[in-house]
Amino acid sequence: MRTPDSTTAAAILPLVGGPANVLTVAHCMTRLRLCLRDRSLVDEEGLRALPAVLGLVKDDNTCQIVLGPGTVARVTPEFEALLTTTADRLAPHDAETTTADLLALRGAELKAARTRRNATPLKLLLRRIADIFVPLIPGLIGCGVIAGLNGLLVNLGVLPGLTPALTAIAAGFMALIAVFVGYNTAKEFGGTPILGGAVASVVVYAGVAKVTVLGVTLAPGQGGVLGALAAAVLGTYVEKWCRRWVPPTLDVLVTPTLTVLLTGLVTLYALMYAAGALSSAIGTAAAWLLSTTGAFAGLVLGALFLPLVMLGLHQALIPIHTTLIEQQGYTVLLPVLAMAGAGQVGAALAVYVRLRHDTSLRTTIRSALPAGLLGVGEPLIYGVSLPLGRPFVTACAGGAAGGAFIGFFSMLGDRVGSTAIGPSGLALFPLLSGNRGLALTAAIYAGGLLTGYAVGFAATYFFGLSNVTPAHRAEQATEQAAV
Repeated sequence: MRTPDSTTAAAILPLVGGPANVLTVAHCMTRLRLCLRDRSLVDEEGLRALPAVLGLVKDDNTCQIVLGPGTVARVTPEFEALLTTTADRLAPHDAETTTADLLALRGAELKAARTRRNATPLKLLLRRIADIFVPLIPGLIGCGVIAGLNGLLVNLGVLPGLTPALTAIAAGFMALIAVFVGYNTAKEFGGTPILGGAVASVVVYAGVAKVTVLGVTLAPGQGGVLGALAAAVLGTYVEKWCRRWVPPTLDVLVTPTLTVLLTGLVTLYALMYAAGALSSAIGTAAAWLLSTTGAFAGLVLGALFLPLVMLGLHQALIPIHTTLIEQQGYTVLLPVLAMAGAGQVGAALAVYVRLRHDTSLRTTIRSALPAGLLGVGEPLIYGVSLPLGRPFVTACAGGAAGGAFIGFFSMLGDRVGSTAIGPSGLALFPLLSGNRGLALTAAIYAGGLLTGYAVGFAATYFFGLSNVTPAHRAEQATEQAAV
């Protein structure tokens, strides 16, 4: 006899793509968490229409179905029972299951486990910070490419009548980026986005040059994106406080006024000064790090970036990159960190060469490798190196070697930077900038990539797959997938 919980489970299953689309099942206090092969197969409207479903949450390849406390604990075992009794679910012991399928399954499970581990207060905060800055990346890329093109034209002395226009186009976004940061921050923290942009605009307003704090005259843009971020967060809390205490009849007039006034005064007399000092410290520290300990710093950063991505801690670097771009015109950290992707590509190539008879895995690598060369590493990470285990470590070794290469030249005074964040690998070439000319900058970056490719390949070829036959590895993958 069916219970309401089993009925709910049966109704959910076809709406998430059927049992063949479900990789893992878990639940927290309120949500049924499903890791899926293909997130696009989910019928969101159908799920929302179910009486027991209170809402949906999107996160990577997972589908989080909000059922509420108590209900989720009863529905989850019913859902799992349906999966185990359905014949068309992909089983690890299926004779026709390929090694690539098993590795993809294991990679999806690792990714889902990582997402669950990331649900800590610190990592949730870092994810919020990423959600503020990631939407700005297309603007940074577009303006960065134009700035690079404009610099090339200026250096060559070509089209002098056009370069001032290109300068204005490239610099306009960066001049007002604080406003966009404020808008996105208020939106992310539950405030009114326009009010977030309004308080952040104080940071870049030219009139702040008439304001003196602690005997020092403020400068337009002082504090940059960090000041805008702090101002918008404060503005959001002021707005929420006003919403609680201001009578509804006066809310539309009083709340925006108090939010902008109080936050604006604190921004002028405290946040801009403090954020300006912090921004200067970040720029000074980055320059000192690579110019003084360049090779060692590059080795450490290149080695640790893939693990940082796995832990979700790389998101803390986004405001730092943006601050450096705003201050110096480019970030010197991104090219070093991009070497982790080069090590990943080298490791994947070594797996491809060593395992000549594993056609399914080689097909996976062939399809993911172009994206990896352009700096999109997730297909190779979750489809190849991480499920195999040791190649993930040897990929980090390749990243360390490439980072040390670029860091060594930084010690010699040849800085390599990127005018935008987002792309890496070969896609970073149009965004490169430095202090010694574009040709030398591109040559150093290319040398770092080649070093990362070579060391990642050699480390994986000789150590990453030692004494592991395709048959043995397939057996390991099957055992891991069954855990």
